[in-house]
Amino acid sequence: MSIPSKIVINNDDQYLEISWSDEWVYQYPFYGLRKNCPCVMCRGGHDKMQIFDPKAFNFEGHYVLTIRKADQIGNHALQIHWSDGHNSGMYRWITLRELYEEWKSL
Repeated sequence: MSIPSKIVINNDDQYLEISWSDEWVYQYPFYGLRKNCPCVMCRGGHDKMQIFDPKAFNFEGHYVLTIRKADQIGNHALQIHWSDGHNSGMYRWITLRELYEEWKSL
């Protein structure tokens, strides 16, 4: 499995960029990331934890939230600290890859 080699937060242009160890570079718009937060509260219960909406990445416009920081959690996930105080979602690397690829195939 590919792992991130570099993570860039671009609050001005509203995207999180991940450079992967297999040399792919993916840019995730903030709106899509926030709408696909993997925490139980945002997903609406444990039974919906792996149900995501890649179409949310198609949002056009400026999103009001920014990312304060992003912490790598072990070797498997990224925890994003949003400007609205939300930070309980841990975005697994494999989920980020799959979500991006599904979005781009729409």
